[in-house]
Amino acid sequence: MFDEQRKTAKIVAELTMFFLSAGADDITSSIKKDGKQGVITFHANYNPEEADKLKELKALEEQRNNGIEDIYWELAGSGNFGETSQLHLVGMMVDKAEISIEGGFVDLKLYKYIRE
Repeated sequence: MFDEQRKTAKIVAELTMFFLSAGADDITSSIKKDGKQGVITFHANYNPEEADKLKELKALEEQRNNGIEDIYWELAGSGNFGETSQLHLVGMMVDKAEISIEGGFVDLKLYKYIRE
């Protein structure tokens, strides 16, 4: 169970780094656990000059891959600042991603089944 908590913390760290690399100066994140379902949310602004970078968030829509997650999860949050490949890893660690970009802000909701 402790590894699941560490995985969630790595996901939050990686996304925080991503938003900072996109020029964010207003980032709010939360983690909510409801039974075996975890929900990670972000609300962040971005620098309009970095708006193209937001296309990289599509990497979060990768299909979950438990094998990749089990082997590589510790790498999340450890790459170069805002590296896209790390977003692909996060995408393989979550079950579903909802992304909304509107009014200069990104709202992101990630769903992750918590394995025991």
